[in-house]
Amino acid sequence: MPDEPKSQEDGRIRLAFEQDFLTIPVAAIVPLKTLPNGAKESRSYSQVLSSIKAIGLIEAPVVMADGTNAGAWFLLDGHLRLEALKELGIAEAECLLASEDDTYTYNKRVNRIPPIQEHRMIARAMDRGVSSADIADALNLRVQSVLRRSRLLEGISPEAAEMLKDTPCSMKVFDILRQMTAVRQIEAADLMIGQNNFSVMFARALRAATSESQLATTRKGKGGGKPTPSGQQIARMERELAALQTQVKSVEETYGIDNLHLTVARGYIAKLLANDRVVRWLATYQQDYLSEFQKIAEIDTLGAIAETPGA
Repeated sequence: MPDEPKSQEDGRIRLAFEQDFLTIPVAAIVPLKTLPNGAKESRSYSQVLSSIKAIGLIEAPVVMADGTNAGAWFLLDGHLRLEALKELGIAEAECLLASEDDTYTYNKRVNRIPPIQEHRMIARAMDRGVSSADIADALNLRVQSVLRRSRLLEGISPEAAEMLKDTPCSMKVFDILRQMTAVRQIEAADLMIGQNNFSVMFARALRAATSESQLATTRKGKGGGKPTPSGQQIARMERELAALQTQVKSVEETYGIDNLHLTVARGYIAKLLANDRVVRWLATYQQDYLSEFQKIAEIDTLGAIAETPGA
């Protein structure tokens, strides 16, 4: 019998990028979206700028060749980095060459560094002899802020720290946990993970519900523990919680149909953005539309809409 024809994909997984970096003139890189207003004044941009100044470009921008214009490259990921390179007057940059246009998926795949992991990185760098001033310059932070991050887990139970190591708990949350005993810290961490709520307000509510016997010994002088809220304050918090639950129930009534509409719309726009010709046309003639379409394509749930500026 003759051999059966192989499928087009042949069951193989293709690489999304070329294996070697490509050095490209910064002037030849064309961004596919405009930065939002105030982006260059943001803390993220300042950190990128100071990091490139201190140690160079760490994460290479992702580009794709412009099939209609030799020598030009479309920027798929790294718009802040590109602006920083231009501001610093750097003429060339090493880039990753993507095998296909997948620009609308990059931001969804980024994992932000949790505070505990950031603390461990800073502590490890300081253990190796890097000064707090150098770390502060690289991260565009004040030295006091770096020192505070290096002491993030002082007074925190190792078990609670392990539970919260991959969560976005802020330093203020750890300040509140530090006012509890080790056992209560573990209970609070379990509750925050179960509710997927790592806000300062929720941590304060947990502290308010903590009995005196589970609070850490009050420290004398400046920075001592704050007194437990009164019964009147707790009653007010309970009323606010009841009002919040009522609002949640009203949202649940329309959530299903709203989520269905969002899913259908997002799928259609994502399919449009998967077309190279559509993306190029939008990048050339309607950059504002392209930016908004990319934001819609990146939405996973209705909750993401509430977090979108101007929504």
